[in-house]
Order: sequence, then C-alpha cells, then structure tokens
Amino acid sequence: MDFHHSNAAPAAIGPYSQAVSVDGFLYTSGQVALDAETGELVGDNFGAQARKVLSNLAAVLNSAGCKFSDVVKANVFVVDLTDFPQLNELYGEAMGDHRPARSTVQVAGLPKGALVEIDLIAKLP
Repeated sequence: MDFHHSNAAPAAIGPYSQAVSVDGFLYTSGQVALDAETGELVGDNFGAQARKVLSNLAAVLNSAGCKFSDVVKANVFVVDLTDFPQLNELYGEAMGDHRPARSTVQVAGLPKGALVEIDLIAKLP
C-alpha cells in the first residue's frame, strides 16, 4: 500500500490521506473546493466549487501518475440535486470522452459548508 499526496491539492482536514494505492488501483479521498494554500472553501456557487473539486482531483490523480482517463468509478455528493445538470456539464468537460461508472447522491451537508464532494477510483498506469 502506498500513500499519495499533492501540494497542489488541499491537505487532508482529518486523519486520512489524499489518496491510497493498492493492488493496481488508486482510491482518492473525497475532495471539496478547498484552496491548497489556505485550506479555505473557495467559490460561492456550485459551478465554481465543482471546478475547484475537479482541479483538486486532477492534482491528486497526478500525484500517482494517473489522469481522468484512468478513472473507473466516481462517487459524487451534492447538497442540491438541482445542480445535477451543471455537474454533468463540468464533469463531462473534465472526463472528455471517458465515461467511468458514477453514483450521485444528494446529502444533507458536506464539510465546511461545501456544495459538492467527489471521490474517485482509478486504475494505476
């Protein structure tokens, strides 16, 4: 088992790692729209936060030599499912033509008042 960390993504806000690889797969922890330098939530709307989450995830994937095209499963947590169409648009931009499995769930709340959280499973190159 290996632990992965990127300075371009926010440090964990609890006792966990940004990502762990085992048996040929990378498992990321959930990312919310935190700034890597300040640890503060950025973006005052769903779109801005979703873009930051995807940027943070790209950095974490990169720390293990992965990219979005290596993702096999995504778990998405949103505070409001009315943001689902915008999620699909931004997620689709990040994934390009790649279409991993995905679950999207509406939740009552997320850390630091975030509007979206995403975690990924990727196949290591």
